[in-house]
Amino acid sequence: MHRTRLVRRSTLRPAAAFLSVLTLLVATPSARAQDLVHIEGLGSLSFPNSGASEAQRDFVRGVLLLHSFEYGYAADAFRAAQEADPEFALAYWGEALTYTHPVWNDKDTGAARAALGRYAPTPEARQEKAPTAREKAYLGAIDLLYGEGQKERLDTLYAREMGRIAAEYPDDDEAKVFHALALLGLSQGARDIPTYMRAGAIAMEVFEKNPDHPGAAHYVIHSFDDPVHAPLAMKAARRYGPMAPDAAHAQHMTTHIFLALGMWDDVVEANIRADAVTDRNLAQRDLPQTDCGHYNEWLLYGYQQQGRLEQAEALLMGCYDAAHDERLPANRRTAAAMSYAYMRSLNLADTRDADGRPARATVDTGSSLVNELAQAWGTGVAALLRGERAEAERQHAVLMDRGDDVPSSYMSPYVPVWQGTLEALLHMDAGDGDGALEAARGAAEYEAALPVDFGPPMAFKPARELEGDVLVELGRPDEAMTAYGLALSRTPNRMQALLGYARAAMASGQHAVAADAYVKLAELLEGADPGLPAAEEARAFLTEEASR
Repeated sequence: MHRTRLVRRSTLRPAAAFLSVLTLLVATPSARAQDLVHIEGLGSLSFPNSGASEAQRDFVRGVLLLHSFEYGYAADAFRAAQEADPEFALAYWGEALTYTHPVWNDKDTGAARAALGRYAPTPEARQEKAPTAREKAYLGAIDLLYGEGQKERLDTLYAREMGRIAAEYPDDDEAKVFHALALLGLSQGARDIPTYMRAGAIAMEVFEKNPDHPGAAHYVIHSFDDPVHAPLAMKAARRYGPMAPDAAHAQHMTTHIFLALGMWDDVVEANIRADAVTDRNLAQRDLPQTDCGHYNEWLLYGYQQQGRLEQAEALLMGCYDAAHDERLPANRRTAAAMSYAYMRSLNLADTRDADGRPARATVDTGSSLVNELAQAWGTGVAALLRGERAEAERQHAVLMDRGDDVPSSYMSPYVPVWQGTLEALLHMDAGDGDGALEAARGAAEYEAALPVDFGPPMAFKPARELEGDVLVELGRPDEAMTAYGLALSRTPNRMQALLGYARAAMASGQHAVAADAYVKLAELLEGADPGLPAAEEARAFLTEEASR
């Protein structure tokens, strides 16, 4: 443990304590790089500071949890550090930082200012009170983040200041990783490739130096979690889960890379682990577990791509049950309902099962219009599959009439895709292939202009894939192959796109291309439900090939 951890304020006069800490922080940076503090289950980092030794473990625990986006638990840890040492400047800084979520484009300025105010009432007072130049810099940066003005401007000022601190203290890995995270937040929740590459390079430098740093691994993954760049983060993805088994988000986060590359077995296994950690944490607080939420949404999608549709449906209906579970408080039931609405449409897009329970099981999504519209898409698709065209048209009308009223959110950019794909399906149902192609292609062009999803398709049915389906129906397999190829570049190894590509290749006489696609499909569906048509088709093709 670093010597600063052992300095007690009661043993040194204030001036001497200050000089001792400042000397260690500034004059001996090379020693800090080797002085990692490890917290079992969360990772390792080095973060010298002027806090009392009895507050250090809670502080480091808070920083490690913060890097894994376990914000509530991190805030608890920082408050414990404050209780152990009420004069611990960075403990208040840490709690305040739990109230900004850059990648999610979310910030609670009021809660952060309240936390900082418990240390000192104003930015000027905090600068006066903070005991070291480096801690003054950290507090100054966060006071910029929670200052007056528009979020975009404040985020920019904060990122710039964290970059300055990282340059001034070149051996401070925490300044580097927090700078990388600040850069990821500059695009306000969207993907800006040049900025993401810059952030990824910074985080990668720290990860190579300390492969047990959860922030470094985490931000490498966030920087590269699209199909083009994902291979750059494979080492971080393989390391992050094992280094932080007690952080649910760390288990899940690895799947940003696995999903981007179509590695469905890894997606499923990691999200099962993430859900298990979540369930354990809920049980410790005597709270009911549910089959809803972010990790289960990814798990559902992974099951579907493996062809394990029975398990996917069981998970989905478990979430439906949670939305009606009176043991849960109202806010958790509403959150479950919103999760179910998204999961249901994602499920129906892949299964096209008009007879299963999800087809008719809808929920009240409360005040969330975007989730109401997400549910409307699935209900419209299910109605078409049952031959209930009037109901499908009614759901499409809901999407069209209310789509412009949706508040901005991570899902809202996909409302036009939902409108266009359901319109295309309505045209197909009416035998209007040209109308279907126009609607599907229009939705596909719009979707292609959006940043690549870093998770299961927000479009439910990717529009370029639907374009391929329509082109196959129109007897234009060469064009369909192009559409499916574009779809697979955005959603690698997606079962329906791969199946469509194989069929289109066969129809266009490209037997070898079809064979490659069917081989891959058979491998992906090795553990699929017995009798799954796509798996049977792939195996039948390969059996026939082997007999030639």
